Amino acid sequence: MPAGTHAVLLTQGAEQDLEFLYDYIAEHDSSANAQRLLDRLEHVIEGLAHMPERGSYPRELSALGIRAYRQTFFKPYRVIYRVTGRQVVIHLIADGRRDMRTLLARRLLGA
Repeated sequence: MPAGTHAVLLTQGAEQDLEFLYDYIAEHDSSANAQRLLDRLEHVIEGLAHMPERGSYPRELSALGIRAYRQTFFKPYRVIYRVTGRQVVIHLIADGRRDMRTLLARRLLGA
């Protein structure tokens, strides 16, 4: 791995998020648009290998005093991740218009 590069990993939940987004858009729009969205999200995710600290803290977690996770956007989608050493672990990929407080609590805090 070149200097300044982090390994980017997706949790099983994040992989399922991508599959759900693809399936939903393919069903309600087209498989071409679903693939285009996946390609763009993957580009955003791969960009985290070089500058993971650029992401902001999710406001729902900051309000609870939790600053272990960061987020980046491909509007309206939010990619929630954690930087651990030389790894970036993607925990959640979701439409930011959803009830993010509940989604984050369930996925990240086990609530």
